[in-house]
Amino acid sequence: MENGIQLIQPVIVLVIWSMVMWAWMYATRLPAVAAMKMKLDPQAPRGQQMSELPAKVRWKADNYNHLMEQPTIFYATALSLVLLGVVTETVIYAAWAYVALRVIHSLVQALVNKIEVRFTLFFLSNVPLIMLVCLAASAAFQ
Repeated sequence: MENGIQLIQPVIVLVIWSMVMWAWMYATRLPAVAAMKMKLDPQAPRGQQMSELPAKVRWKADNYNHLMEQPTIFYATALSLVLLGVVTETVIYAAWAYVALRVIHSLVQALVNKIEVRFTLFFLSNVPLIMLVCLAASAAFQ
């Protein structure tokens, strides 16, 4: 199980990072809402009021939402690899590479939001993720 724990570690780190982004989102959003004296309207179409916030505030929320999307594939795949007993050095390095690239992607999006850089990081993060998915599929369907 030692190797299994080594693969669970990047999963937990990405979960922790998601919670950091959640806190950062509210640490910037709540003061911005207060500064704008925004009256929250439950009848407003989804996202309309938040679109009025400054871009630098919205970037954190956008990234938090991104962390609730594609990383779910990573979580399911990493946990599947543990259950399948496919935990090699290559798998562990790929998992950490995925997490590192997603953290860097978050920082770029939350701080400067350079789309070309974000796209490159997102694309690169798919390389280890696709590798992990292929290894899991291979083990599950052998």
